[in-house]
Formats: sequence, C-alpha cells, structure tokens
Amino acid sequence: MFEKVIVVLTLCVVFISDAMAEQVRARDLGIKPGILKTGVHNSITDVEGVLVGHVTLDEGKSVRTGATAILPHGENIYQNKVPAAVVIGNGFGKMMGYSQVKELGEIETPILLTNTLSVARAADAILDWVLPQSGNEEVRSVNAIVGETNDAGLNDIRGRHLTSEIIIEAIKGAKSGPVSEGDVGAGKGTSAFGWKGGIGTSSRILPNTLGGYTVGVLVQTNYGGTLMMDGVPIGEELNQYYLKDYIDSDIADGSIMIVVATDAPLSDRNLERLGSRALTGLARTGSAMTNGSGDYVISFSTAKSVRRTKKRRNNKSEIEELPNNRVSPLFQAVAEATEEAVYNSLLMARSVTTKNVLTGETKTIYELPVAKVREIFKKYGRL
Repeated sequence: MFEKVIVVLTLCVVFISDAMAEQVRARDLGIKPGILKTGVHNSITDVEGVLVGHVTLDEGKSVRTGATAILPHGENIYQNKVPAAVVIGNGFGKMMGYSQVKELGEIETPILLTNTLSVARAADAILDWVLPQSGNEEVRSVNAIVGETNDAGLNDIRGRHLTSEIIIEAIKGAKSGPVSEGDVGAGKGTSAFGWKGGIGTSSRILPNTLGGYTVGVLVQTNYGGTLMMDGVPIGEELNQYYLKDYIDSDIADGSIMIVVATDAPLSDRNLERLGSRALTGLARTGSAMTNGSGDYVISFSTAKSVRRTKKRRNNKSEIEELPNNRVSPLFQAVAEATEEAVYNSLLMARSVTTKNVLTGETKTIYELPVAKVREIFKKYGRL
C-alpha cells in the first residue's frame, strides 16, 4: 500500500512540473514526417481497442524509472489472442516472450515495457493480471511479453525499486485516448542522442481507397546516433552526435522498443514484414543500430477477423487476411509513424537530474532544446 501511495504522489508531482517546461509534439513545430494523415490523437490508441497505461516512479535523489503497458484490446487477451510478430534489429536486449511469438505468431498478454532489471517483475505483474481473469481458471502456461531498455544512467537500477504490485498499476490504468509522452512510465529514466528520451507515439491512417486502415506506434527511446529530424541535421547543428571528431563514444549505444498496432487483418507473417519496416523509420532519425543497442519491434493486429479465439484454435475456420500486394501502404505508414513517435519522445521530455548511489555524483540529462530546434528548422527553411 505504501509503495502505491508513493506512485500516485509521484504522478501528481509530474503533472505539476509539466507546466514549468516547454513540451511540444513534433506537429506543434510544423514537423510532419511523410505524406499520410494521422489519427485523431496521433497515437497508438487511434487503433481501435488499443489501451495504454503508465506508472512512473520518481523518488528521492536516485529513483527515476517506470513501466508502460500496451493492451491490444480490453477483453481477455489470453482467450482472444492476437496475431503478432517480433523483429530484432540488433539483439543487445533482454526481451521476454520472443520465442513463443516467433513460433506461434500470436500474443496472449498485455505488453509491458520497463527497465532491464525489472523484466522479471514485469512478468510477475502480467501473471498476476492474467491468471485471475474469468475464463483463465485452468490456465497453466502464460507467455508474458516484456520489453526493456536500460535506464541505469539516470536510475538506481540495481535497487530494483519497481515491484510487480507497482507495475501492475500500468495495466490496470491502461486506457484509450491521448497518451502521455516524454519522461513518463518506462521512459522516465531513458536518454536518446545524449538528450532526455522517453515515451513517444504517433499514428497514420490510410485513405479509404487503400483500405482505410490505421497504424499506430509507441516507442521507448534510449538509443543514440546522429539525430536527424525530418531530414534536418539537428545533432550536428547542436554539436552533439555520434563519431563527432571521428571519436567513438557511447552516445550511440542504448536501446529502443517499438510497439506497432494496426487494425488491418494481417497474418503474423505480414506483421513481421510490417515490423521490419518500422526500422526504416528508426533509421531516418539517425540511428545506426550499434553493437550496444537493443532494437526490437513488437507488432500485432487488432482485427477481430484474425483473432485466435478458442473456437478458431480448435476448429477449422476461415481467416480474413490482407494479401501481399496490398500491404505496401501499411509499410509507408509504419515508417512515418515510427519516425514521428521518436521525435515526440524527445520533444515531450524534460530534463531529469539524479544522484548516482555508488559514486555520489549528481548528473542531469537535459531535454532537447525546443527553441534551438525551431531556429534550426527556420535556418533550413522548413518552418
């Protein structure tokens, strides 16, 4: 109970401090990657049925972490599994649940994102959520899906302050509509390109002539490289980028989790293809997917016509599936949405200060300077 009260108070503090920092989304600056339109909220929740929740832990001088939950739909996911795929750009990570998704092409639980040393506790939270649900009384095997990035640069990660009781609140609080971005949830302690990273999201809608489908993306950014924003060399202009002066550095290391949702009736095979195209959006931001970066994409379809229900799992049935020659527009959509989600994660984040529990050193990762970004875009004639 005490820990839950701390989380609630922390969220209140975050809300109050939001007003003291300039936070904008990419489109507030006129940055509009690609050619397709966004959904109402420009968020992964524009895909009907998808729910997102955060829990943020911001305690004392050293705890800066959290968890983010993505639910493919609000029903019993274990009994109504969704086709899914996982794509690995570079495998320096500790993602849980990959092998069964690869083998069976489906997801049966909420997706949780958190920090590296909290993966096991996030899995516990999923089990505590799934097993008591009505209809799951005889369930004896659950494939929990947990992604992570390492927030040790800003968080006392070895303290393992996130418990399953805290993390499960992200699942319980998941909802539709606008999604909080920046240094919230699993993005509280992350960094990107040497600035403060975090959670970002975006969506794209295909015109009716191309099916009218929606693609939504949510990212947890904790990686680096040479930041590009819609083709503008922000990192170079701000003199902060990988291989500056041709010297290797850890500014390109880290990880990113990319979660892709769509209402298009895709097979797990085409969801894998969709996930691989999300990496093209990642590349546009300036990532080289370096040796020390874990770059993962989890993609799923919410279309009821392709859900793996108990009836369909045990009997022959017809499954609707979008043919190969109609998926290219979705590939364009996921690349655009991934790119913009990364920008939102940076632009919506604020500076975070922490104290290293081992060395006693105080460290601040600063937010991307929005005013300077505006100036650079004007210099390039883009605003």
